[in-house]
Amino acid sequence: YRFLERRNVKYSRWLAYLLISVMAGVTIVVGRIVNSTLAEKIGTFQGTLINYIVGLSFSILFLFLSNEKTTISYANINAIPLWAYLGGLLGVIVIILSNYLTPKISSFYFTLLIFIGQLFIGIIIDYFAFHDLSIGKLIGGLFVLIGLTYNLWIDKKQTLEIIDRKSTRL
Repeated sequence: YRFLERRNVKYSRWLAYLLISVMAGVTIVVGRIVNSTLAEKIGTFQGTLINYIVGLSFSILFLFLSNEKTTISYANINAIPLWAYLGGLLGVIVIILSNYLTPKISSFYFTLLIFIGQLFIGIIIDYFAFHDLSIGKLIGGLFVLIGLTYNLWIDKKQTLEIIDRKSTRL
């Protein structure tokens, strides 16, 4: 648990972070399915727009319920680097891509593919932000990628066998 000590995090707090992270992962998958269902009914871009309108409404509600001090001013906005505002754009891209791909790819595989992308970009960010390159994380990511590739190969093989059995019955 050296990584906890380096970031000055207590074990009990780390467990809470772990549970919250798992809950976030669950809401991402469920949200992706809900969003893609809406997109199938009204279109990818309209579904994305509705998603963000509803999200904005709840963001405003949560802001007011949180009692967080709101100090939006020209000086505050100018103090923030321009790239920091790209989170909204990246979020829209994620929703559009998810709305498009969710009905086309198994939820399991799509979640794994997203995880692999997040895992490797996380390793890259940790390297540049914290000067920390974990060989263990890199090897773990490669194992996940190899496992996914193997699982896809097995699924394809089983699908071809089923098709072959059906065609020989005819």
